[in-house]
Amino acid sequence: MFYEFRTYTAAPGKLPSVLKRFETVTVPLFEKHGIRRITPVFTVAVGTDNTQLKYILQWDSHEQRDRAWGAFRADPDWQKALAEYDKDGAIVVKIANELLAAAPFSV
Repeated sequence: MFYEFRTYTAAPGKLPSVLKRFETVTVPLFEKHGIRRITPVFTVAVGTDNTQLKYILQWDSHEQRDRAWGAFRADPDWQKALAEYDKDGAIVVKIANELLAAAPFSV
């Protein structure tokens, strides 16, 4: 098992749109495709970059991750949402992810 820590950086002024798309489209599609989010969705309350959305996913294997992300990205509902939300330019300008393993003493 491993975890994926993801950070999305919104275009200037677009964090509300990113949050809305995440709430109304992304989360339901995560559920549909078996993508397990194990944390709340976070925004930066105090810090240098308040244009970010962050969350952590849990995976059983790299194969599971590859299959689920592939199905998610190919989903017609996701493609439709991307076209709709990004029609005036991308609302997310950067996606960063880290694959994490729990330290043995922490599980």
